[in-house]
Amino acid sequence: MLDGIKRWFSGDAAPPVAREWEAVAQWAAGHGWALRAVREAQGFVVDAPDGNLARRLEWGPSQRDYISGAELRVRCELGLPVDLQAVVMNRALQEQMEAEVFDQYVEGVQTRIDNQTPPEMRWLVMFPKLAGTEMPLLRERFVALASVKGWLMQWLEGPLSQSLAVLRLEPATPFVLMIGRGRLMLRTALPEAEVESLQAWLRLFEVAMREARRVPGSLGDAGAASTAPSLWPASALPGDERHP
Repeated sequence: MLDGIKRWFSGDAAPPVAREWEAVAQWAAGHGWALRAVREAQGFVVDAPDGNLARRLEWGPSQRDYISGAELRVRCELGLPVDLQAVVMNRALQEQMEAEVFDQYVEGVQTRIDNQTPPEMRWLVMFPKLAGTEMPLLRERFVALASVKGWLMQWLEGPLSQSLAVLRLEPATPFVLMIGRGRLMLRTALPEAEVESLQAWLRLFEVAMREARRVPGSLGDAGAASTAPSLWPASALPGDERHP
């Protein structure tokens, strides 16, 4: 007990779980997972192991400028090739990001995109998007692009496209599903951490996770070429991601 008190006053102990997250804590405990609050009790983390895979749910203040308020992040290390990059995002977010890129790097004086720019924004510049005919279920609401076009098309085949097609998402709500450095990441705006919402997002993430593990990891695809190499400094090569 004395050790616990020492850790608390030294700042090593996790803050207590807020009352409004008790239902989430009970849901996590029901699966054998543990919820812990982050410092200053502004959010929480749930580590959700699944066999040899370790999923992590994080809810709290946004880490991206394009999301206001609180966001949900779900991530898992899948052991995919580290130089494989892929992203699916809603069209409203794509349009917002492309407008920002134009304002900052075309209308402004800056001529290079650096590592302070989130990877999902950099990839919009680097990689060509799938045509509507290549993602018929998603063409109206989403865009998809990757360093390896063939891998992306296989990932989006079947269950993942079907799950995205029925996703209840307001057009203006930012949503990103991406792969980089061997990791799968889901990121979206989520003002309130409610069990029903967390369950729905985790189900979608698990579909994306299973489908990513199904697709062969070969990167031998001509679709890996960049569409705008002149925007890249030598220190910002694909795979050198500073914003997980």
